[in-house]
Amino acid sequence: MDSLPDAIFQYILSHMSNARDVAVCNCVSKRWKYSTPYIKSLYFPRNSFDNHSGGLSPDIIIWRIISSIVHLEELVVYSPFSGAGLASWLSSVGPSLRRLELRMDNLVDLQACQDSHSKLECLKSAANLESLKLWGVLMTHSPRWDVFQKLRNLEIVGAKLDDPALNTALRACPNLSNLLLLGCEGLTSVSIELKHLEQCKLDFYGLGNCSLMINSPNIQLLEVQGCSWIRACGTSSLRSLSISNNTGRVYMVDFDQLVSLESLSIRGVQWCWDAISKMLELGSEVKHLYMKVEFTGDFDALEPFPEIDFVEFFNNHPKLQKFDIHGAMFAALCQKNSLKNVDPDFVISCLEEVSVSVRSPLNAEQKMNTLESLIKYGKNLKTMVIKILRMKSSHSSADDFFDEICKFRYWNRKIVRIE
Repeated sequence: MDSLPDAIFQYILSHMSNARDVAVCNCVSKRWKYSTPYIKSLYFPRNSFDNHSGGLSPDIIIWRIISSIVHLEELVVYSPFSGAGLASWLSSVGPSLRRLELRMDNLVDLQACQDSHSKLECLKSAANLESLKLWGVLMTHSPRWDVFQKLRNLEIVGAKLDDPALNTALRACPNLSNLLLLGCEGLTSVSIELKHLEQCKLDFYGLGNCSLMINSPNIQLLEVQGCSWIRACGTSSLRSLSISNNTGRVYMVDFDQLVSLESLSIRGVQWCWDAISKMLELGSEVKHLYMKVEFTGDFDALEPFPEIDFVEFFNNHPKLQKFDIHGAMFAALCQKNSLKNVDPDFVISCLEEVSVSVRSPLNAEQKMNTLESLIKYGKNLKTMVIKILRMKSSHSSADDFFDEICKFRYWNRKIVRIE
């Protein structure tokens, strides 16, 4: 290292990011110490100050390291810090920062909660941010942010939010292309209008009764969990869509034409049948369909799916290449009349992969007929995976059904496997 030119030496050290490594390098020699100010990224792990016994507080130590850097572009802090500490750091390096990631710890104790508002207010000092990631956020008051014109990526994980506060924060980020809200609670009605948004992942924790309105004409990927009412405008560019609700019911979905949609996933305990039908209709051009909805029904009563005609379903989804069927959907395809009158020319031309989850021996004959039909009419089928879940039956029919599946697998062993 001593024989290297200063420019190359500084270039090598500039790729360090762990704060401990930076501190150690400062103690090696003057040459090393004079080169560390040229690093671009700085990372403080959660345990950075676990064994700290010095007179200086962690806030001051972090400030000294940060203030010694000429042009810091990325700062990641997982170790505890105060609002005053954050304010001092950002006053020093805020204009040069492009990427900022903070573990806020505002959901743990009263003092942290009282400090929450000041921490959020400090962020406006980093006006040139391109990416902002926040963990453990309490945002029950609207942050007084200026507009982050350059911000393209916003991620908030584990948060208690208020509807007006979130709406205010999103208005301050008009040019987002990626938005992630994961494990967020306290929201009841969310409105997102971001014309440059391309990827959006929303996971709302709670009763599952949140409503969502989104208007983003360039959106390509949308994942939503925990909403009962969903309305989306300008979805002509949407390629991948996932809707799930693990605790509540999905009552209504309203989308513009999904002409570019290739992947559709719908999951949850209970969906209204109108919502399921609407999604299957809008997703007629999808290549990958994942369905894991256990029950339908408009009210508290859990109802099974109505009968779905096997031939009509695949004729309505001619481009389907990969199909994951779980529970109620598979049972709906296995009704007596579903395969009664099949046109001799009928073929499932594009289907290549099928994954079927079986949990009950009821209607075993119809289920076997459906599995055989997938093989028979799926001329390009390459893989079929049959997942045997815990069958809730002590009757011998469960054993007989399992034997039939094993025979089916044996006769079609090049395609079928059991998990």
